[in-house]
Amino acid sequence: MKPVSRRTLSGLAMAAVAVLAFAPSAAAVAYNANFACQGSTPMGPQNFNFAQSAEVTAPATVAPGAAFSIVIDPAPNTIPSSVNGYTVRRVENLALKVPIPANSTYVSATLSGGSNVGTTNISVSGGVATITATGPIAGGATFELPTVTANLTAGASGTIQTKLYGTSYSDPGLTFTAVVASFLGNINVPTKCYPNPNPVITTTTIG
Repeated sequence: MKPVSRRTLSGLAMAAVAVLAFAPSAAAVAYNANFACQGSTPMGPQNFNFAQSAEVTAPATVAPGAAFSIVIDPAPNTIPSSVNGYTVRRVENLALKVPIPANSTYVSATLSGGSNVGTTNISVSGGVATITATGPIAGGATFELPTVTANLTAGASGTIQTKLYGTSYSDPGLTFTAVVASFLGNINVPTKCYPNPNPVITTTTIG
């Protein structure tokens, strides 16, 4: 086996530095999502707000056609013990939607971590990723949704922007079933929420 020359080692070191120099650097953004929610009850619709904080990480720039990742790390949260005077027994079957950003192609996604949310899963259809959690999560209990890592490929040009999904109660980005106590006993309350407002969270420039 021939010994490796100093010139070869120097060349390898320079190549490694070049790779690191041109690798996309990722920046984390703290984001507080505010959801407008409406639960359907036998007594009529119940409107309320629900907040969820997260840290979202995405590269500032990416080369055309290059692979990159966006990471959404939800913070621990607490299910309200009561809403509009109704005691919340538990929440189950959560589904949170996140669009696959324009100017990117979906490759794969993984979930990691999370606590007190039951079985979790992620699926992608029609350009939208849906993260589900079966629960149940008791009213007043602390929970943490899993961290989502979306692996994407950049398009030819433009920007890649991370946002949540949903524009109205009829086009929700977050759904779940709340089981609440009432004079009728425990009742299931299907709930639909959308982010309001829904600003751009991260922007990655292709170039």
